[in-house]
Amino acid sequence: MLDATLSALRPADSAAMEQARNLHARLTKPAGSLGVLENLSVRLAGLAGGCPPPLPQPGAVAVFAGDHGVHRQRVTGWPQEVTAQMVTNFLTGGAVVNAFARQTGATVTVVDVGVVGPLDPAPGLISARIRAGTDDLSAGPAMTVEQARAAVETGIRVAGELHDAGARALLTGDMGIANTTAAAALVAGFTAATAVEVTGRGTGVDDETYQRKVSVVDTALRRHQPDPNDPLGVLAAVGGVEHAALCGFVLGAAARRVPVIVDGVSAVAAALAAAAFSPLAVTAMVAGHRSVEPGATVGLRHLGLTPLVDLGLRLGEGTGALLALPIVASAVRVLHEVATFDAAGVSEK
Repeated sequence: MLDATLSALRPADSAAMEQARNLHARLTKPAGSLGVLENLSVRLAGLAGGCPPPLPQPGAVAVFAGDHGVHRQRVTGWPQEVTAQMVTNFLTGGAVVNAFARQTGATVTVVDVGVVGPLDPAPGLISARIRAGTDDLSAGPAMTVEQARAAVETGIRVAGELHDAGARALLTGDMGIANTTAAAALVAGFTAATAVEVTGRGTGVDDETYQRKVSVVDTALRRHQPDPNDPLGVLAAVGGVEHAALCGFVLGAAARRVPVIVDGVSAVAAALAAAAFSPLAVTAMVAGHRSVEPGATVGLRHLGLTPLVDLGLRLGEGTGALLALPIVASAVRVLHEVATFDAAGVSEK
C-alpha cells in the first residue's frame, strides 16, 4: 500500500495554477489584496488540477492516538493513562477538538494505533492498534520498521476511507502523553536541528522537566543517528505509532489530491516524514497554525509552509487545523463566487 501510494503522487498542475492566477487578476479586488489567501487558492488549484478547485468542505479530523515508552523518563507531568481517558472524552464529544469541529461542521474520528489502556468499541473509534505503546526511544528503537510501515499504511487507509465517505479536506489530529518528545526527535532527525532547537515544554512542564526532556531527545539523536533518507527507519527509531500513522494520512491525502491541514508539532513531524518519503507530498499540505513548540516552526520552515493562524496554541488534537479550515475554505470560495470586473461592470485600474 505504501509503495502504491507513493507512486500515485503527482506534482502540482502548473496550468491550473496559472488559470487561478489569471482569474484572481480579473476579480473585483486589487491584485494581491488577499495576500496569503491568493497564494493558497493557487496552490489548491494546482493540487486539484483545475480552477476553481473544489471547496474543501466538509472537513474530517482523524485523531491518531498512541502511548510512548519515553514517558518513563519523566518528560511530562501527566500520567500515561490520560491518553486513553482523553480518547473517551473525544468519543463523547467533550474535548476542544469536538467543540471546534461542531463550529466548522467537521467530523471527528479517533484512530487507536497504539494506546496502552483498553478501549471499548464506540461510534467514531477505529481500532487499528499496531502495538500497545512504543518502547523508550532514548534506550533503543521505539518500534520495529515493520510496525512503522504498518502504522503508515493505517494512516493511508484512514485517509482513503474518510475521503470516500465525503470529506473534501482532511485534518490531522493526535493524542498521546509524551508525544511532543518523540515529535521533537523526529523534527531534529529530518531537519538536522539540535535537540534544544526543537524541544519545547509540551503541556507546560517546569524547568527541571524541560531540561530532562532536552537531554532525552539529545540522547535519542546520538544513539540512533537518524538518516532522513530512510524515513521508515527514522519513524521506527524515534517516532510514535501515531506519528507514523499521521505520516501515512498525509501521504494518503496527497495521493487522493485532497488538501490536508496540518495541525501542531506532532503533525509537522509527521509531515516531515511524508516529505522525506516524497517531496511531492508537500503539494497537499496546508499549515493550519504555528504551534508554540519550537519544533513546529523549524519543521514548517523546512517544508516551506506558511502557517495560517498564530495564536500561541499548544494543545494538539487537531484544534489549530480546525481553526484554519474556514480560512482555507474562504480562499477557495473567492475563486468560485467573486465576480470579475467585466461581469460586475466595475472599472479596472
